[in-house]
Amino acid sequence: MTTDSTATVFSTEQVRRARYAVASVFAVHGAVTGSFATRVPWIQDHAGVSAGQLGIALAFPAIGASLAMPLAGAVSHRFGARTALRGLLMVWTLALILPALAPNLLTLCGALFVYGASAGMSDVAMNALGVEVENRLNKSIMSGLHGMWSVGALVGSAAGTVAAHLGADARLHHTIAALVLTALGLIACQRVLDLRSEPDAEAPPRFALPPKSALIIGAVGFCAVFAEGASLDWSAVYLRDVLGSSAGLAAASTTAFALTMAVARIAGDRVVDRFGAVRTVRTGGVLATVGGVLVVTAPNAVLAMCGFGLMGLGIAVVVPLAFAAAGRSGPNPSQAIAGVATITYTSGLIAPSAIGSLAEATSLIVSFSLVSVLAFGLVLGAGVLRAGDRKAVSSPDAGAASPAPAEPRP
Repeated sequence: MTTDSTATVFSTEQVRRARYAVASVFAVHGAVTGSFATRVPWIQDHAGVSAGQLGIALAFPAIGASLAMPLAGAVSHRFGARTALRGLLMVWTLALILPALAPNLLTLCGALFVYGASAGMSDVAMNALGVEVENRLNKSIMSGLHGMWSVGALVGSAAGTVAAHLGADARLHHTIAALVLTALGLIACQRVLDLRSEPDAEAPPRFALPPKSALIIGAVGFCAVFAEGASLDWSAVYLRDVLGSSAGLAAASTTAFALTMAVARIAGDRVVDRFGAVRTVRTGGVLATVGGVLVVTAPNAVLAMCGFGLMGLGIAVVVPLAFAAAGRSGPNPSQAIAGVATITYTSGLIAPSAIGSLAEATSLIVSFSLVSVLAFGLVLGAGVLRAGDRKAVSSPDAGAASPAPAEPRP
């Protein structure tokens, strides 16, 4: 449906279908990430770059995303939410092909910049549409949507693992994966809500600093993503180097952490609906803090893995709720979501290197003590996510048939 925001209403059935469509978009988005991650060693060999050069190249996705995410609101304003998401998601899925084609460091950096820029813009668009569907359903769905992203990432990484095991050329693997995911993404986008601005609505700026509310909300997301990045990238190393675990058991800790995150996100909406965003994040912060303390004091691998599991459980719903709070925090949801996304992307970028640098200067135990402190920051800062709690939508159909907002929310 394509009408202006003053006339558009959506039936309960349309909004329910839109929920599953957006969930599918999240899964497709995650599958691209999972597909790429498993073939990084092949891409490194093909481009002929050293480990240090690869580290430089892998910074470019975050740089591209941070610079491009503020543009998502302007794209949605001009083309409408559905068309914008369709185009941005298609660019993202097809961008998967580029890194495997890069023959050297310079072209790899350029390919990863485009890869990250398209990832960030489609990320903002799908999260903002998720907030819109959540408002109309009058129930929490953001945690489940991010859980679908994790499921997609797991499926993409599983397929990539099989391709790597078979010795498949990543150029062929990623081309096939990109075409399949593009087709699935375009099908999913057909049923998302088509929200448009009023004809006389002022276009959002192409580049703008995030509002103050987004900075505060983003700080809470920063703590969660820092703990997530540290655990994903360093849990296996921690078990191996600090506790002397076998390589297999150390690797299993990373997989267990990722699965804990996915399961907790899928189940998290019911918890949020029952207890609210603030209480959920505050409780999660306590669990994550206890998990961090258990990691740094664990005398054996089993207890350390339990600690990592508690951290995954505690931080799982924080980022989805941060996006939800940003989407309701002011008159320009896209700008606020882009601001929060930029901060969380930055946290994910710096966490692994910060943990490594601190560990080199001191020890991994000290590094994860810092993670525990940041996890406790969730307890202290949970109140800023109050905007993420569901609010009743004043419409005769429990919010499902409410008119689209005047400001486009991609």
